[in-house]
Amino acid sequence: MAAYYRRGRATAALTACLSALALAGCASNDATAPAPAAAPSDAGAKTDGGTVLAGQPDVNGDGKVVIGVLSPGDINDKGYYQSFVDTAQEFATAQGWTIIKRGSVNTSEALNAARALCQQKVDMVALGASELRDAIPASEEPVCAKTAWYVPSSDNIPQTPKIVLSTDEADQSMLAAGYAAGLIMKDAGHTKAGFVTGPEADFTTGAAAAFKAGIKLVVPDGTVVTTYTGDLNDSAKAKEATQAQISQGVKVIYPYLGGATDASAELANSKKVLTLTPGTDRCASTKPTFDISVLFSPGDYFRAALEDFSEAKLQMGVEKVWTLGVDPFPTVKICKPTPEQKEKLDTFIADVGSKKIDTKAEVKRLGS
Repeated sequence: MAAYYRRGRATAALTACLSALALAGCASNDATAPAPAAAPSDAGAKTDGGTVLAGQPDVNGDGKVVIGVLSPGDINDKGYYQSFVDTAQEFATAQGWTIIKRGSVNTSEALNAARALCQQKVDMVALGASELRDAIPASEEPVCAKTAWYVPSSDNIPQTPKIVLSTDEADQSMLAAGYAAGLIMKDAGHTKAGFVTGPEADFTTGAAAAFKAGIKLVVPDGTVVTTYTGDLNDSAKAKEATQAQISQGVKVIYPYLGGATDASAELANSKKVLTLTPGTDRCASTKPTFDISVLFSPGDYFRAALEDFSEAKLQMGVEKVWTLGVDPFPTVKICKPTPEQKEKLDTFIADVGSKKIDTKAEVKRLGS
């Protein structure tokens, strides 16, 4: 799905428990009561940055490693939310770990869903996006005493000693996405782009503004048509918005969506309109095809955390801020760039990383 780090970028859909391992491990919506209090865990080793829980990755010491994942969105959306659980599943399988995963968790159910995972003796509770922040108080409860917590951060989620926060600056990837689109538009002589997304909220309006600013850095007279469908997963609404934008002469469309991404992109493909991805690398995709991959996938960030967890190095009580042009992710790539386009985009990304380009200032200057 799309995400602007909140990067929780979607609203919850139908409650689903979608793991092949589900019969052994799906958390039920009816699980409301905390489990009996666990014995206090060893606080673990203190470091300069935070605390490494004792016994990591088998934090609760039961001889196995179980990762519990809660997502507010569709974990089969082929994008933002699915990347998170797919990464967890891939890494866990390689390690011989077990994954318990649940998608489309409503924010009002987050706390009880987290408690239910802890009742199943998970070693880590991982939230797929910050919409589920209401689950965090469970990290302080006896039921979750021997559990690590991974939380994608936005909206100024308070740091506590019990959780690790993972965040990025969304202005960076979205400005770079617009810049990449602008490079293609300039070479093709296009001046009009489109942005199709779901609810009109801070994370979508901010993303649209940054995308527009990035385009205008390359195409000063460029314009962006923005449509808010109200739903990140409704394919019919996404197609209607996409068709309306194409009818207005849009030549590049960013389907900043969740489950509706492919419906919008396929329609754009049929009209030879260029497209971008909302979070994952889909340059190899053939149906639909994409021209630019904007990579801010929570799965990429989560994998790094799981690697640290497997090596007993994941620290609670700290925040990791991922930076464009410094870290491997976030980043943006043109799927089939000309040498000049690649060089210009690489330079732009490096300039963001070195702070030569102030992304917030550029969005404020050009994104309104």
